[in-house]
Amino acid sequence: MIRAGIVGGTGYTGVELLRILALHPGAEVTVVTSRADAGQRVDKTYPSLRGLCDVVFTPPELDNLADCDAVFFATPNGTAMTMAADLLARGVKVIDLSADFRIKDVNEWEKWYGMSHASPELVAEAVYGLPEVNREAIKQARLIACPGCYPTAVQLGFLPLLEQGVIDAGHLIADAKSGVSGAGRKAEIPSLMSEAGESFKAYGVSGHRHLPEIRQGMQLAAGESVGLTFVPHLTPMIRGIHATLYAKLTKPVDLQALFEQRYQGERFVDVLSAGSHADTRNVRGSNRCQIAVHQPQGGDTVVILSVIDNLVKGASGQAVQAMNLMFGLPEGQGLETVALYP
Repeated sequence: MIRAGIVGGTGYTGVELLRILALHPGAEVTVVTSRADAGQRVDKTYPSLRGLCDVVFTPPELDNLADCDAVFFATPNGTAMTMAADLLARGVKVIDLSADFRIKDVNEWEKWYGMSHASPELVAEAVYGLPEVNREAIKQARLIACPGCYPTAVQLGFLPLLEQGVIDAGHLIADAKSGVSGAGRKAEIPSLMSEAGESFKAYGVSGHRHLPEIRQGMQLAAGESVGLTFVPHLTPMIRGIHATLYAKLTKPVDLQALFEQRYQGERFVDVLSAGSHADTRNVRGSNRCQIAVHQPQGGDTVVILSVIDNLVKGASGQAVQAMNLMFGLPEGQGLETVALYP
């Protein structure tokens, strides 16, 4: 049984980890940290976990986490990098859901995240936790950098095209929309449903922090530099990401067959039948990415629709998927949840 710790158990991704791990047959949550709620039972803060989690919140201190086999960081950017080295030195595997170890160019990371990196020596070691790309490396890793939610949806949509070199990699467009939970569990006026409801807006058009992460992964897939215009949007829903991706084909290809072959056997990527339209409600609460492939009017433009639940495949579910691989468990253990409907 894996003894799992969660640093930052009161944010949306932390609570989603608790929801998933509560029924995981191979893992037990033994430590959940929170400075504000220290001393209080987790199931008092979250009654949905009554009878499933009797852990008491503790402060995020190394001694409280040292007996864990794996520690998840469901924290704001800048926290995991201050604790990861000490945990690794104690033999604890680290799975970071923040952006601290995602970008290999530390100077680039510091530019986009506005702080100095506390553990630059660990960045090279960290394995990017996208199982559909790095499955074998994840199995051997002791430090996982979980992908962001937008990067997961965008990369899974573009990867088959980039790997086969059938599109113009210099002129790609990702038009992506996210529910308000993507902003995290904090009191900010723009993410209040009374502000976001009945409205729809783009943000970060001049540059979003997920851009260098997406570009990094796509360049590895393409084997060349990638030109990407990435525009995120806020939509009046709680969960979900819908990425509409555009590229120009450079050679004839059976797009449907290309995607079906690339993701054949991938438990959590579902390539829909030809002519389908991916819908966020069909993945809500699940660890699945659904993809639909289109070639409008048979022209040279390809349109890929990629949808995920930002809190599951875009965060906590993918983190548990990585944990399963790291500890030799079946990859889908604890994640075989059917999407919620309606």
